[in-house]
This record gives sequence, structure tokens and C-alpha cells, in this order.
Amino acid sequence: MKKLCFAFIAAAAILIPAFSKQDSAGGFAGRWDLTVKTPDSTYPSWMEVTASAGSPAVRVVGRVASVHPASDVKLEGSHLTFNTSEWFGKEIPVSWDLTVADGKISGTEKRSDGVDGQITGVPAPALDRAAPSSWSKPEALFDGKDLNGWEPDNSSKNHWKAEHGELVNEAAGANIRTTRMFDDFRLHLEYNCPPDGNSGVYLRGRDEVQVEYEAADKNDQFHMMGSIYGFIAPAKTVPPRPGQWESYDITLVGRTVTVVRDDIVIIDHKEIPGITGGAIDSHEGEPGPLLIQGDHTGGMKYRNITIAVAQR
Repeated sequence: MKKLCFAFIAAAAILIPAFSKQDSAGGFAGRWDLTVKTPDSTYPSWMEVTASAGSPAVRVVGRVASVHPASDVKLEGSHLTFNTSEWFGKEIPVSWDLTVADGKISGTEKRSDGVDGQITGVPAPALDRAAPSSWSKPEALFDGKDLNGWEPDNSSKNHWKAEHGELVNEAAGANIRTTRMFDDFRLHLEYNCPPDGNSGVYLRGRDEVQVEYEAADKNDQFHMMGSIYGFIAPAKTVPPRPGQWESYDITLVGRTVTVVRDDIVIIDHKEIPGITGGAIDSHEGEPGPLLIQGDHTGGMKYRNITIAVAQR
């Protein structure tokens, strides 16, 4: 996924764990799964409110951008306001006005381009789960012959096809997702990313593992190959191999993720705080599909996609 260029991206990427209510954050303290409804669309968002030096601090995931801090944060009792910059074809200033009552959030989002949205929110689930007792036998999600079991999110712009045992995106257009839904799983897939390619693998359709070979100075460590987009940077660097086949082995249990790239552990049992930009929805407690991003660049190839699901 492509990112907004925020000068404060390093601060946005700091992982702050959820905690019990504190006076300086009031009833807003913690993480929230949000839904925004505008006159022509509905999309997910995410927010975390914490205490910082005795004052509330807010960070947000918008429609497509990675997590970033809000500015001008003001909290008065059950009323919270702040400003962000979101991406709607270009950077658009957005003002947020939220109220918390009975453990739920409601409010509005006002964009400088004149579009207003109605916001609803619920506390994000903890998803604190023990490792499963066992895993099912891995099964193929892509048979290499056709797109059976997969569907594009925009059929008129779909450029995905099965070719020579590979799932190929010929040009930027639609994303593609499995028709099946998954909860906790072990995923194996192989990818071939060309120079300047940008894609991603969305776990449960909500948490993106980045796939990109853009210019070396374009993405920081929280947006580079193998990152959980905007939230978790790879702990180890793997030499780039654009135009060659590589692999991911990903284990997801609740919010805990482990990513192995070409047999090297790059993320080891780390917590994913919330949804990443481009998520299908904000319903984190529900199973979701495997989604592969295809709306940025063409030339991406995937193969040998298998999954084993948790047995409890």
C-alpha cells in the first residue's frame, strides 16, 4: 500500500498498548473500531486514545492511510475533538467531533472538500487468544487453473487471472479476495514483485502485510516489504529480489502475528493494534477473507497459496 508522507510518521508508528480508563483520556481511553458513513460510501476507521504527559493523545487509521497522530486534541468530559489529514485522492484536512456514551462512540467527520461523515464506534476486541492445540492440514486456496474461490472487489476493473499456475494481476485495478472466511490460521504464499511494484496481503481482509519494491527512499521501515503496514516494522532485513519468487509464512492468532520471509523470521509474535488502511471493514472480532491488493500496480504474481486453520 502507498502511504501519505507525514512528517511525524515515526511518532505514529510507536506501539502504545491499550489500558484501563485514565482521567486524562476519560471514557475514550483505549482502542476503537469505527465506521464512517458519507452520502456516497461507508468505510472503516480505527482510533486509539491514550494519556500523554497528562493530556489525551489520539492516533487514527483513516480510509487508506497508515496510522498517524491527530492534532489539536481537546477533551471535555464525554466530548472529544481533533484534526487529521486524510487521503481522498489528495490530502484533505479533516475535523472530528466525537461523543462517548454507554461504551459507544458517535459523532461526525467534516472534510475540507465539503463531504461530511457520520461516525459510530465500539471498543476494539482484545482478541487475546492462546495458541491452538493443533492446526488443520494445509489446503490450497488457489488451484493454479482458475479463479474459483476468489472474487474481485470491482469486476469492471478486474485484471486478475490464472496463468501458468500463477495468480497474476496484469494491471492496476481491483483487489481480489477469497470467498471463504478465516479466523486464526497459518498461511503460506509465494509472491513475485517487479521493480516499482506495490501490493499487499490483507489478513482477515483487515491487516496488511506489505509487498513492495518501490524506490529505496520511498518507504520507511514501517511501510517496507514485510511490515504490518504502518504498525510493525520487520526486525530483520532480507536482501531485495525484485522480479524473483519469494515466500511468506504467516501465523495469525487473535492479534498476534508472526511473519517469516524466505525462512527468516522478520516479525516474531507481535501484536497488531488495529486495522490498517484499506481494510474491508472494522469488525476485528469476526473472521475475514484473505485479500490481495491489486489497485496500486500491475505485474504482481502469486502462487502456492495454502492455509491451515486453528483447531480448538
